[in-house]
Amino acid sequence: MKKQKLNYQLKMLRKNNQSELKAKREIPFEIRLASQLLLDDLCFRWNKARLEKDINQSLDEQNEEAFKELSKTFNSYIWES
Repeated sequence: MKKQKLNYQLKMLRKNNQSELKAKREIPFEIRLASQLLLDDLCFRWNKARLEKDINQSLDEQNEEAFKELSKTFNSYIWES
C-alpha cells in the first residue's frame, strides 16, 4: 500500500494580540478504514441480535404475521455466498 501523504491545516489564532499557528494532521487512511469496518461490524451484530430477540418474542406471543415480516428481514443477515 502506498504511503499516504500528510496534509496540514494551518490556522491563525489571535489571543491577547499574540499570533499563534496550529497545525492539524489528518488521520491516516488505514485508521479511518479500520474504524469504519469496526463500526459496521458492531452495527451489524447489534441489529442481528435485536432481530433475533424480536423474532423470539413474536414466537412466544404466537404472532405469525410479525414473525413472517421479521424473518424476511432476518434473511438478509444470514445470507451467505
